[in-house]
Amino acid sequence: MLAYALRRLLGAIPTIFVIITLAFFLMRIAPGGPFDRERVLEPTVMANISKAFHLDRPVYEQYVIYLGNLMRGDLGPSFVYRDFTVGELLAAGLPISMLLGGCALLLALLVGGTLGIIAALKQNSPIDYLVVAVATFGITIPNFVVAPVLSLAFGVWLNLLPAGGWDGASPAHMILPVITLALPQIAVIARLIRGAMLEALRSDHVRTARAYGLPARLVVIVHSLRGASLPVVSYLGPAAAALLTGSVVVETIFGIPGVGRYFVQGALNRDYTLVMGTVVIIAVFVVVFNLVVDLLYAAIDPRVRYD
Repeated sequence: MLAYALRRLLGAIPTIFVIITLAFFLMRIAPGGPFDRERVLEPTVMANISKAFHLDRPVYEQYVIYLGNLMRGDLGPSFVYRDFTVGELLAAGLPISMLLGGCALLLALLVGGTLGIIAALKQNSPIDYLVVAVATFGITIPNFVVAPVLSLAFGVWLNLLPAGGWDGASPAHMILPVITLALPQIAVIARLIRGAMLEALRSDHVRTARAYGLPARLVVIVHSLRGASLPVVSYLGPAAAALLTGSVVVETIFGIPGVGRYFVQGALNRDYTLVMGTVVIIAVFVVVFNLVVDLLYAAIDPRVRYD
């Protein structure tokens, strides 16, 4: 298992290298630059700024310089946030995004998993139809609709929770963003668990366990849910990477200083190094969580071996 994990990590290095290369040159191809403003700077000032950030050199030389700095763990200075490096900005924003994403993921697993199990056990009942309808509705409504509605309803009209902003790890400021992030995941997980549970409940080993007279709770939790969790585990790999590295929409609407918000601001301001830093972080998270999913597969399903 350890040898497999090491091979996967080594094999991910070329993938991350390709992602970094594509992102670097696509950022340079896009029109505009980090220092293009309505008020044109003096040529001498512009030349000094370009020299300080190596923008006066050919693109391939900028690429080589960036790769060299990246190998040393240096993500470079931010072009827009002049007093901060990209590493400092990400160190401040990533824990916030991970906290919100982790809470949303846990909430989605608890609520979505419970709803999916109940719907499977009550197949073709009004409860089953209600869960499927609510899950379908939750999948189709995007975050950029849910977030303003929740903020307006609970923050403005009812005045129960802050409509936005971030006050440390205050629970009041976390509730609405976490719910907004969790709702689509609850819907997807409920649908996945329901479908997988229906298949597992009809499997031969579950019927055998029932024939031996095992308690229904034991049959559902131990024999059925274990196999039904495999599709959810597959889905949670990319979903967890997306949630833990910040949601662009949610962090922007609620004014949360996370990685997603920095990515938007960096793209709008042509902050090359800030965008590249977020791309690197997201790529690493995706690779790591996909590896974790593969390892969990072997732990859950004894038929899966990586020897």
